[in-house]
Amino acid sequence: MKVNTIKTIGELKKAKYKSKSIKDELRDNLIEKIKNKETTFEGVHGYENTVIPELERAILSRHNINLLGLRGQAKTRLARLMLNLLDEYIPVVEGSEINDDPLQPISRLAIELIKEKGDDTPIYWMHRSERFAEKLATPDVTVADIIGDVDPIKAANLKLSYADDRVIHYGMIPRANRCIFVINELPDLQARIQVALFNILQEGDIQIRGFKLRLNLDMQFIFTANPEDYTNRGSIVTPLKDRIGSQILTHYPQDIETARRITEQEAKLGTQQKETIAVPDLAKDLLEQIVFEARESEYIDAKSGVSARLSITAYENLMSTAELRALKTGDEKTTVRLSDFTGVIPSITGKVELVYEGEQEGAAKVAYNLIGEAVKSLFPKFFPEIEKLRKQEEESPYDDIVSWFFNNRDGFELLDDLSDKEYKDLLDAVTPLNDLLEKHQPELSKEESYFLKEFVLWGLVEFKQLSKFRFTEGVQFKDPYGSFINDL
Repeated sequence: MKVNTIKTIGELKKAKYKSKSIKDELRDNLIEKIKNKETTFEGVHGYENTVIPELERAILSRHNINLLGLRGQAKTRLARLMLNLLDEYIPVVEGSEINDDPLQPISRLAIELIKEKGDDTPIYWMHRSERFAEKLATPDVTVADIIGDVDPIKAANLKLSYADDRVIHYGMIPRANRCIFVINELPDLQARIQVALFNILQEGDIQIRGFKLRLNLDMQFIFTANPEDYTNRGSIVTPLKDRIGSQILTHYPQDIETARRITEQEAKLGTQQKETIAVPDLAKDLLEQIVFEARESEYIDAKSGVSARLSITAYENLMSTAELRALKTGDEKTTVRLSDFTGVIPSITGKVELVYEGEQEGAAKVAYNLIGEAVKSLFPKFFPEIEKLRKQEEESPYDDIVSWFFNNRDGFELLDDLSDKEYKDLLDAVTPLNDLLEKHQPELSKEESYFLKEFVLWGLVEFKQLSKFRFTEGVQFKDPYGSFINDL
């Protein structure tokens, strides 16, 4: 159907257009996509076998949906992607405030206009991108905001009595007729406002200042809620919950590979950053492991959740840390270093809710410790495990490295703003590191090997084989026993 050529209801009828409810639109287009083996929710990773099948079942069932999950779990993203399941264009009575279907008008304005002009009634075509409305539920939201109210200015201009329904100013929900309407953080909506949604979801009745309007609104409702809100701020009233067809639980990525795909897709990086800064795979894995460690940390409130936005902003900060260093040293190109990870601490501290013990430790210290825990978790994947207890005569693959630091009593300093050449020369000087990498990571590229060398040093610190001291300009590594004997 060539929508640009159809301008009136008469032409629409000749084209044999058939009205369809929004839930049927979603259902029919989803069926078509599934038959054609198309991806239904593009750009959402980790939900292929969990959330998306449940969402597809809810759409096929023509249900209103509640997405329940912690922050940063792509709830709003899923709701917005449902736009792609709508028809590209739908006809609307021109001048209608509530997107009246020309063949099934519900507002008084549209009904009277069609009565007056008949088949000559003008229509326009509404693109699916316009069929999305969103409201963040906050305690100050009123019934007038979402349902409507009497407009005294309209009454005065039209010289109408307040008893006439034409004086009503429609709220967000009636104006989103034939659209997807999302209410974010539903439990934050006051109970009396939630009650106002009952009949809209079930019967389509709207009550405004004593008016009882029978508007058969055609809408797809999607609600989002955070489980934490049920106890801390509010709750979804039971009768409203009963009227929501499907409640779908969302979750965080369950493995590092999925988390990496999300971070790389969402991080906003400049072309110059991508071209001049190399990021070893281990650095990307380590960044995601920090988030996994945060979700398990005893210092961080698990009920509040650790958003996927943490790793996204941390990745952006990591790249900027390497970029800033390269600008200062004059290096045209550089590679991310493990010491650059101190630059992601501001991204962590702003995105985690600490429990009492975490507050006592301090946000920055908790964030720094998370980096260490991430190194400790990934270390056994690349190098032999360091046993806590071993016999004195037993050899360890790390003995030569520890001995090197024992003999180097002054300590080994990696400053934050070393040039690439200075950084590499310093790490190359620790000759036992080269032997360890040749034995256990022989296929590693030369550039990535330096990140892994620093990774070994951090790992030995976490397993108590070396000591590490963070100072303003960088990090100092020492053999803990050697330095103790030296002091004596």
